[in-house]
Amino acid sequence: MNTQGECTTPVRWRSAMEAALYGPGGFYVRPGGPGPAGHFRTSVHASGLYAGAVARLLLRVDAELGHPAGLDLVDMGAGRGELVAGVLAALPPEVAARVRPYAVERAERPEGLDPRIRWAAAAPVGTTGLLFANEWLDNVPLEVAEDGRYVLVAPDGTESPGGPLDDADRAWLERWWPGPGRAEVGRARDEAWAAAVATVERGLAVAVDYAHTREARPPYGTLTGFRAGREVPPVPDGSCDVTAHVALDACAGPGAALLTQREALTALGVSGARPPLALAGTDPAAYVRALASAGEAAELTARGGLGAFGWLCQPVGIRAWPGETA
Repeated sequence: MNTQGECTTPVRWRSAMEAALYGPGGFYVRPGGPGPAGHFRTSVHASGLYAGAVARLLLRVDAELGHPAGLDLVDMGAGRGELVAGVLAALPPEVAARVRPYAVERAERPEGLDPRIRWAAAAPVGTTGLLFANEWLDNVPLEVAEDGRYVLVAPDGTESPGGPLDDADRAWLERWWPGPGRAEVGRARDEAWAAAVATVERGLAVAVDYAHTREARPPYGTLTGFRAGREVPPVPDGSCDVTAHVALDACAGPGAALLTQREALTALGVSGARPPLALAGTDPAAYVRALASAGEAAELTARGGLGAFGWLCQPVGIRAWPGETA
């Protein structure tokens, strides 16, 4: 113990992440802070075009469901509710009137949030509609392993070897991240995603995150930290975000579609194409607006940036990927 009474004994990474992110005073639950937007830039914060695309996806799910009287929109890991609020604003009023919006987040409800949005600590059971998880799974705590043993970490980030892997984690690595060296055991993310999908009675569950697949696992893992817009060492003391890329292919259930964000957003009408130059002569203000929109769309769909994120689309009682429907 140190002089403040905090435990300094090294623990496995999953326990360290849980405490650092969601424990008392943890990074995501600390009251009065700026939320995720104050520390890193996600697609939600980059442009309102993203919420507009999710709104169009919800409309297509709505059509697949036959326009039910109650249409659920569940935002997993909602931050300060920016995405769900943006989607509501982008929907036609007659559809928004049928939507039951939920923001699922472990932090307290922020002041000034649209009163229509229901703030919850867990996804509601029996969802009919769209469950959307933007950069949620990367913050689900996970184990780190090296050469068949757990990696332990102290609050200052110092690592040391731990005990041998249990059977379930060893089996996950053999199937999804084979080979020697350092790896991140994604079994907890698989279970968290399966539990989220299980709350959907009919509709679509979508997880969006920076990801990798079995054929291209990073040889030294991806564990890192973020603070105030900068990447920092992943020190699990509550002062920074601690995150790791997601093995989305391991999370995928039967019938799932795995796309890049570029593919998904293009199917949902987000285009980075420049407006025709002739518009500048006939309507200069419209041209400037269209040019700004094209720049935002280009950022969201950039091949080496946000466009390379993975979209895992899991259907429940509807077609796998309704993005191409009329």
